[in-house]
Amino acid sequence: MDRMQQKELSTAPCGTTVQPRPCVLIGPGSSSPLQVTVQESVTISPSETLNKQSHLSLVQAANVTEQMQSGRNNCGPTALKSISRPRPTALGTKPVQKLNRISVDPSKKEIDLIPVCIPGPQSANVLPHSQTESSFLLHSPQSPHSPQPYLSPTPGLSQSTLNSPTSLSPKSSLCPQSQRTLSPGISNQSQVQSEKPGGENNEFRVYIVTWNVGSAVPPDDITSLFGPNVSDGSVDMFIIGLQEVNSMINKRLKDALFSDQWSELCMDTISPFGYVLVASQRMQGVLLLVFSKSCHLPFLRGVQTERTRTGLGGYWGNKGGVSARMTMFGHPVCFLNCHLPAHMRNLEQRMEDFESILQQQQFEGGTATGVLDHDVVFWFGDLNFRIEDYDIHVVKCAIDSNKLPLLWERDQLNMAKITESILEGFMEGPLKFPPTYKFDVGTHTYDTSAKKRKPAWTDRILWRLRRTGSPVPSHSAALQRGLTSWLGGATKVTQHTYGSHMGYTVSDHKPVSALFSLHFPFRVEMPLVELQVNKEWCKVSDATVVFTVASTYQRSSWDWIAIYKVGFRHHKDYQAYVWAKGENATQVTFSEEDLPRDDCEYLLGYYSNNMNSIVGLSTSVQVTKLRQNGKKC
Repeated sequence: MDRMQQKELSTAPCGTTVQPRPCVLIGPGSSSPLQVTVQESVTISPSETLNKQSHLSLVQAANVTEQMQSGRNNCGPTALKSISRPRPTALGTKPVQKLNRISVDPSKKEIDLIPVCIPGPQSANVLPHSQTESSFLLHSPQSPHSPQPYLSPTPGLSQSTLNSPTSLSPKSSLCPQSQRTLSPGISNQSQVQSEKPGGENNEFRVYIVTWNVGSAVPPDDITSLFGPNVSDGSVDMFIIGLQEVNSMINKRLKDALFSDQWSELCMDTISPFGYVLVASQRMQGVLLLVFSKSCHLPFLRGVQTERTRTGLGGYWGNKGGVSARMTMFGHPVCFLNCHLPAHMRNLEQRMEDFESILQQQQFEGGTATGVLDHDVVFWFGDLNFRIEDYDIHVVKCAIDSNKLPLLWERDQLNMAKITESILEGFMEGPLKFPPTYKFDVGTHTYDTSAKKRKPAWTDRILWRLRRTGSPVPSHSAALQRGLTSWLGGATKVTQHTYGSHMGYTVSDHKPVSALFSLHFPFRVEMPLVELQVNKEWCKVSDATVVFTVASTYQRSSWDWIAIYKVGFRHHKDYQAYVWAKGENATQVTFSEEDLPRDDCEYLLGYYSNNMNSIVGLSTSVQVTKLRQNGKKC
């Protein structure tokens, strides 16, 4: 088929189906930053300990898989120790107060035009669907002193399973979960499923926002865009997908030197609440940002991003898709932000472009190489599907009289899900909010210009589950018998809210958001690198970090350990760093010149060059500034 376009090579640093309802007649209209601590895992009691010589660690097997999936050693493990390494440049408009004692120029890698620069994978052949990455297993001996593996169960674990001789002990969460109340805080919303009482606080919550900003300057405050509970830590991950970010040439040059205004605003808004930018990808006006609570960082691995141009026959990036994928606690998840062709007549072109994006975006490592190979795919953006048949007066009358179900049956996306095989499995909550396009800028009035565009639900958020999820990463038959009763099954998704934010007027589109819960059948919660530090640094000799690396982790000579202030924005927002070089090295020491100058709490993070993510975090450290005479300030 000629409609498929040549994939772009990128080196930049990732409900229920709505059924049509019968037509009805329309009558007249009716009237503080989060502090993070990393706890040690609970080990298996002696009576429950398995024979380490004959049984494989579940977590180690999963970790092997993670690295096989995403490991990319750009420099090779045999790099000479005498090589001068480039500084992992701290990006952003806020300078880092640090003495630069490295004469090498900042990072040799190409960077994207936003703060976090995750290398995009090279092109790969389309591979057939197969098992997910956690199915890879290797026999690997455990150290006698290494902590036992842990897989946390999902809610509903039976007591008989807990008492099983081969079951694993539960473990406290790294992130204390506050009592969650369902309060979406959006002006027009669909509450798909209410909160279940008790036993559901172990879920992983994802909040997605999509907004076509129409090349507008960001408003002063977008806090309400993330819901009223952004400050209580009830959301584990925020995903922001923007379209039509200003991409004029002069604006792009400025963004290349600093970072774009929208990325800065999003970081300024949610980073103080303990969220860190994990991945980002921009393709002209299409921007994707992924934020996570800092305590989850060691379990978000294999981060990769991709982008596919479909504008002007694949040569222009004003239309297309950008994506970010990773494994969350051992499960592959992908986020895809798209801007598809506009206008009523281009339905077929929209479907062709979406199919092209899915086929061209391929990721390296593991078996989840394609977008649809992931256990969970979230697809969102300005998808530009319109409402057919009805003229503008009928559509507006249905909106004014709150008879939205009449419009659902003529929504192009709803109809396409029935007829287009490429959309099989994609789900969406009911559209109980008014169409979010097109408005007169600065108002809440639908288009009154000469074009008089018909209102439509162009801005959408959908999700898709694989028919079979990640298999339990086990090898020992005896261990498997004790786990299958509660670890079997696939990842499940529950949508809690789906609605629009009608108060924003800077664009001709209104933002749309949705809150989801991901229920994993098992969770890999052992970090690849564990850091041990003194709780208080009051003298230079305290600034030593001892680290333990899992036997399955593939180290790189380009790994580094950094000091982060609590509330840091992204992995390069460090106060100081040292290279974790040497295959047998188990500790690093910061020099006096590198120590922070402020008295506050910090974290130590181990950044993996192969996995493009932080794979180990320390507990909080209180750094006390010293006077020249050695006394505390």
